[in-house]
Amino acid sequence: MTDMHALIVDAVDAPFRLTTIPKPVAGVGQVLVRISASGLNPLDGKIRAGQAAHARQPLPAVLGMDVAGTVEAVGPDVGDWHVGDDVYGLATGIGGAQGSLAEYAAVDVRLLAKKPEVLSMREAAVLPLVLITAWEGLVDRAHVGSGHKVLIQGGAGGVGHVAVQLAIARGAQVYATGSAKHRSVIEGLGATFIDYQQQTVEEYVAQHTAGEGFDIVYDTVGGETLDASFRAAKTYHGHVVSCLGWGQHSLAPLSFRGATYSGVFTLLPLLTGKGREHHGQILAEAARLIDAGKLKPILDGRAFNLHSANAAYDVLASGAQGRLAIEI
Repeated sequence: MTDMHALIVDAVDAPFRLTTIPKPVAGVGQVLVRISASGLNPLDGKIRAGQAAHARQPLPAVLGMDVAGTVEAVGPDVGDWHVGDDVYGLATGIGGAQGSLAEYAAVDVRLLAKKPEVLSMREAAVLPLVLITAWEGLVDRAHVGSGHKVLIQGGAGGVGHVAVQLAIARGAQVYATGSAKHRSVIEGLGATFIDYQQQTVEEYVAQHTAGEGFDIVYDTVGGETLDASFRAAKTYHGHVVSCLGWGQHSLAPLSFRGATYSGVFTLLPLLTGKGREHHGQILAEAARLIDAGKLKPILDGRAFNLHSANAAYDVLASGAQGRLAIEI
């Protein structure tokens, strides 16, 4: 078989078109993955809408960044990778690379890890982008650990619900903001719920930290929430991390506390080629947490496939009840 089925978006906001394209071949340092599921992220919707120049994915293109599947063939110099390995990764659909809304993809092995055994392909496919983003912020930048009081801004969101679980798994005491409808989700993950619509920053900092501020604040929302995060950081030792640190922000509230800031841009290794092996390392370490029962995705219950991908993107735009995946 030399061809495969794939979904192509021909232009900005155009519908997906199911067609056949040449089946890729694994090159040096690559494996050919038979794709089982493609995770769906808000960034995928922005790429389709022409609102994500930073992703460098020109149209027409096969979209889809997160992937889960099985190794079908191996190229030269792939190390300890074998046909039949079940894998997952943030490995496709960026910087001009073919995405995961297709039956196969040739993938750089540095971006992959073995799929957690306890997860289905659909569950594994929704994790890589949000998992790596949460890990880079909390572990790589903020060095979260036992004894830390951590505030996750947007604890029921894609990155947020993983960040809550990751911080708890590493021994932190975790608080998370959300609206009233998110309370049960956040508390179900093991965090203390904060209704940001009912309390000011100063009020919840006083209530939960005796006015001292949080050791680590992870902003997953951006905008005014990042500004609020600066005010919630602990004096002298507080650290604010954001994966949406765009726009114009005053650093004065942070500086007056002697606190620090780190930004996370998860796509850098895919765009530059530098540090790709760290993505694979993060996913491998996270797989151990997942198999130990310390981390799991929250899935939207609706099922989608290549024929209903347009509907999946409509759900993404209108607000899903969890993570979305398209089964191939």
